[in-house]
Formats: sequence, structure tokens, C-alpha cells
Amino acid sequence: MGYLLGLQEYLDEHYGHSVFDQALDSKQVWEFHVHGCRILKATVLENLKYDVKMHIEGQQKQEVLPKVQVKCLYPADLAEAIRGFIKTEEKVRALGLEPIFSPHKRHFVKNKSLFPLMKEREVVFFTLLEGEVIRGIIADFTRYDISVHLKGGKPVTILRHSIYDLRNKKGRCFLKSFQEEHRDWEKSSLFV
Repeated sequence: MGYLLGLQEYLDEHYGHSVFDQALDSKQVWEFHVHGCRILKATVLENLKYDVKMHIEGQQKQEVLPKVQVKCLYPADLAEAIRGFIKTEEKVRALGLEPIFSPHKRHFVKNKSLFPLMKEREVVFFTLLEGEVIRGIIADFTRYDISVHLKGGKPVTILRHSIYDLRNKKGRCFLKSFQEEHRDWEKSSLFV
């Protein structure tokens, strides 16, 4: 039985990180894409276990938002440059999908699939539950989120619970449901 060279070391170093800690530490305003096709500009005040406490621009009081409501986020100072790169798949949006609370029902992507895609810098297309399509190269991933660099290196972090689909330029699916059988990670040069 083979394995992916470097995957375990990568997970040991990165897997426990959270973009919400990064946002909190930055003390800057971030733009959050949340369910209901809403975009919030907010500063993270506290990273709780299942929620994030934030100050939303234009509101007096703090708000506690369940993390499962967040689809993706990025620093607000990059918002103008990033928004134009986020497209919409209308067929997926028309499905009217809600957040998936049960981890067992989510559209899961295995670490074994993400690691070679990241190392080989393959362009991928993430489709989120409300139809947003984010095209880029995987820069980093943790237990909770996946950082993608768009054209020009602009960073967007996708919450793993918000993924509907993941494909490469050829249309190859990288969801666990497909990869359990096809095991593309075994075709990677990293597989020994």
C-alpha cells in the first residue's frame, strides 16, 4: 500500500490552522460570502468552536455567526479585485441548497486528492453550494478550509463545508464520492 510523499508532514504542520484565526490576528476587515447570497464586511472579534463573533460594518452591535453559514472569505482590501473572478453556476444556484449541517452529508474532498493538486499547481474549479465558482490554484488547506490563489495570486479561502463540487480543467471530479473508486492520487508523481 503506497502513500503520498510529504502529505503526513504537511498535515502535521498545517491541518489544525483556521482562516478565522488568521482573520482575528489580522485585526482587519474581511469580506465574507455567507448563505442567502449575502456578502458581509466584518472584523473577526473571536473564533469560537462553531461560530465566529464579528463586528459587521454599519452595525452597532456584535454578531455571532455560525461558521457553517460562511462559504468563503478574503481580506476586504482585495475585494474589488477578487469579486470579478467569482462566477456563478446558475444551475447550482437554482437548486436552492442550504448549509449542510451534518458532516456525513457534505461534499467531501479527501486530503489525498487536495495534496497532489496543490503540489502540482493544477488549476481547479470549486463550485460552492449557492453556485459560486472559484477558479484557481490550491495554495494551502487545513481541516476546515482551502486557500486558493486566483489569477494574479489573489487569495480566497473556501470553507470545506461549503463545497458542492471540485473539478480540474478537463472536468475530472475530485469529490470523495468519485475518488473512492478512481483514486487519482495514486497517479501522482508524489505517490510512492
